[in-house]
Amino acid sequence: MPRFLVSILLCVVMATPTIAQDLVGSYVAYIGRDDLYSSKGVRLTEPWQILRQDRANYHRFGIRQRGDESDSFFNNMENRGIMERMIMNGSIDSSAARILLEGGATVFVRIYGSGSRGTSVHVTVVR
Repeated sequence: MPRFLVSILLCVVMATPTIAQDLVGSYVAYIGRDDLYSSKGVRLTEPWQILRQDRANYHRFGIRQRGDESDSFFNNMENRGIMERMIMNGSIDSSAARILLEGGATVFVRIYGSGSRGTSVHVTVVR
C-alpha cells in the first residue's frame, strides 16, 4: 500500500473515537453562594468541587437557586462522586473555571457517555 494511503488511513483511525460518546444528559444551573461551600462549611477551591456541591445541594439537600434545573444523571450520589474524573475527561475553559470559582454564574453542563454510564462532562459558563 502506498505511504500516502497508509498516512490517510492512520489519520482516520486516530481521529475516530474508540467508544461512541452520546449525550446522556444536560442541565443548566446557577452557581450561588451555597454552592461555593461544602456541606461542612469549607470553602471549595476547584471547579469540579463546586459543580458537585451544586448537584448535591439540588438533589440531596433541596438547596436551589433560580435557574437551577434538575438532571437524572447526578441525582445518583455515585455519579456525583465521579464528577472530577468526568470533568478531567471533558472540558472546562480556564477562564470559565475562574468565573465558576467566584460564583454568581450560570453553567450549562453536558454529560457524555454510553447508556447510563457517564465518561465526560463539558462545562460552559455564562456570567
